[in-house]
Amino acid sequence: QVQLVESGGGLVQPGGSLRLSCTASTNAFRFSFMGWYRQAPGKQRELVATISSSSSTNYADSVKGRFTISRDNAEKTVYLQMNSLKPEDTAVYYCHARFAANDYWGQGTQVIVSS
Repeated sequence: QVQLVESGGGLVQPGGSLRLSCTASTNAFRFSFMGWYRQAPGKQRELVATISSSSSTNYADSVKGRFTISRDNAEKTVYLQMNSLKPEDTAVYYCHARFAANDYWGQGTQVIVSS
């Protein structure tokens, strides 16, 4: 069973920055397809960004140019650097891993963008 532990959420003012981290429990992390999703109150969970095992990245249009996903295989960690945050970025952010045809989710970390 793969466990994903997220950290880095919190309260930030509009225009501010946060960096989310997600650390995996498996040494097979380097083979995993990783992603960040978010779910705002009353809305469906949506894709934010993904990164492949070869570090190819993909972003939702709403975060392009503001968010950056990256990974450190030695630390078994994927990051989401969020800049120029907007109130509409407020959500619970979830780390996702796909490995060996199985999907794994973290517990979520709350991000609130408010003045």
